[in-house]
Amino acid sequence: MSALAGIYHMNGEPIDIQSGHDLMKALQKYPADAIQTWHLDSIFLGCHAQWITPESVGEPLPFYDYERQCAITADAIIDNRKELFERLQIDPSYQKQITDSELILRAYYKWGKDTPKFLLGDFAFMIWDQKHQRLFGARDFSGSRTLYYHRSYDRFAFCTIIEPLLVLPFVEKKVNEQWLAQYLALAGTVDAVDSTITPYQHIEQIPPSHSITIEKNKITLNRYSYITKGKVLKLKSNEEYVEAFQHVFQEAVTARLRTHGKVGSQLSGGLDSGAVVAFAAKKLQKENKPFHTFSYIPPADFEDFTPRYLIADERPYITSTADYVGGITTHYCDFKGRDSYSEIDDFLDVIEMPYKFFENSFWLKGIFEKAQEQDVRVLLNGDRGNFTVSWGFPLEYYSLLLKKMQWVRLHRELLDYRNNVGGSRLPRLKVIAKMGFPILDRIFPGDTPYKVPDLINPSFAEKMGVYPTFEKYGMDQTGWYAKPDIFLERKKHFEDVFQWNVSSTLASKLSLRYALWKRDPTNDLRVVQFCLSVPESQYVQNGVDRLLIRRATKNYLPDKVRLNQLVRGVQGADWVHRMLPNWEAFKEEAQQLRTDDRIREYVDGHALKEALTSLEQQPKAEYDTDIGYKFLMRALILQRFLKKFN
Repeated sequence: MSALAGIYHMNGEPIDIQSGHDLMKALQKYPADAIQTWHLDSIFLGCHAQWITPESVGEPLPFYDYERQCAITADAIIDNRKELFERLQIDPSYQKQITDSELILRAYYKWGKDTPKFLLGDFAFMIWDQKHQRLFGARDFSGSRTLYYHRSYDRFAFCTIIEPLLVLPFVEKKVNEQWLAQYLALAGTVDAVDSTITPYQHIEQIPPSHSITIEKNKITLNRYSYITKGKVLKLKSNEEYVEAFQHVFQEAVTARLRTHGKVGSQLSGGLDSGAVVAFAAKKLQKENKPFHTFSYIPPADFEDFTPRYLIADERPYITSTADYVGGITTHYCDFKGRDSYSEIDDFLDVIEMPYKFFENSFWLKGIFEKAQEQDVRVLLNGDRGNFTVSWGFPLEYYSLLLKKMQWVRLHRELLDYRNNVGGSRLPRLKVIAKMGFPILDRIFPGDTPYKVPDLINPSFAEKMGVYPTFEKYGMDQTGWYAKPDIFLERKKHFEDVFQWNVSSTLASKLSLRYALWKRDPTNDLRVVQFCLSVPESQYVQNGVDRLLIRRATKNYLPDKVRLNQLVRGVQGADWVHRMLPNWEAFKEEAQQLRTDDRIREYVDGHALKEALTSLEQQPKAEYDTDIGYKFLMRALILQRFLKKFN
């Protein structure tokens, strides 16, 4: 990928070129194939380019069109090039060489501010329109490329990365307590519900699915993409659904193979990454191109303590997929000697903000390192698969049958499900009843759900008004949606763009550091829209979950993987085991949290005190789900980040 940068003086004053050079200099720690700048009067644009696609090699970027008097700097791979060639009437003799950034510029000439609506792919771009004295830009629908900015009454500066903006003399480095409050109060790995803010008070970001216009001293954000379930797709048979899925998915995978370098993919033992690898291999084998896969595995001295329905070392399933698909060079990565604690500072340097997914941080970064060693330029994955291609949760679906009083079908499905996965119907029926009728939870309360305690100090939460903010998004003081079910979760996942920021930020910044591009066919907008249109009955049938992808990967994946309903991979179960050599250092640093004034201001003191008691027990690998350990790791990561402001 590439890094964009630019400065615009909204009052028309000439640009201080030195400030532009300072922006670009701060990007020099990242690899680059070319570094170019362009400026005119009150505008400066730069691009720290990494050439990924064949068309990008040697590309002049920023690119200035002297005839139209428009300049563009872009970090983009456009996937619907053929469609745009027709719509924009690109001469056939020029189609093979036209770059994605020039294609975006041509689209801007035709559609203006509506341009992002017509683009498919991963992109962030900024266009300077000299005739209209307008700066216009956008991020793709899921925000797979980052784009931050600073604004004042007369200046606007932007960059792919936060750090370069902080070197500008007119940008103050100050913690954003509103972002911090949302981060601490939210459940899961999400960082903030306000997708425009960042941990830095004077740095904002363009949200996913949004464009930005700076014109006549006014800055306007506009949401251009809304993903809803829409009209249900009605086909005549199961086979037709499979054929339709295979067509749209192969199209998405093939579009993401466009690179002048090697192609790689993350590969677990499951369906999502397995499907991506299988469909990609089909295309790459025809073209006789190499294909590398990278799989995380625990170290050799780790003993799997997880329940029998989970597996920490997925090699039996990964190997089965690789052998069946063929034509793959596999890399099993155990990252011996590496752990979540010792890599906190480096990971903070990459992501530029606190993070909660520490259990997997070191190997997520490590996969990029291994891919770079193999000269991979495109790294595929299936991260969005749970909400798209491998959708299909049986118990939740059965709750719908219960609410619709489809007793015969429900009875038959429960019999089939029991035959497939074992166990009794009665316990499941109780779970299904509570899913279908949530009021039963109040009448017949069950076990308290597993949850890491809220990090936020209640006084700080009240001061920042964080819970009233959550209410606007349908959330309560648990830090998540009130009375959620899996169908609401899916709906909100695509409606609320803030949910995409964490994963997209990580992918974007790791891609920049290691000069490759992480690409996800399960996140292709065409795939998303198709999967949302498929009726629920196509995802669960005959006691089989995630049925559509299981059917669609027949003859693509081995049945050992394709039909597996008994065992699921669990990554990161070895995080405590890996930290044992550094446990005393972790323990000592955690103890210091109680005397840190800033931590006491932001973090719940009672929860911290309770978490510290967990350090009194002898650490064991099987304590990977200990909420005290998790609380302390999240608090330590926050403390390390806040030290950057001292």
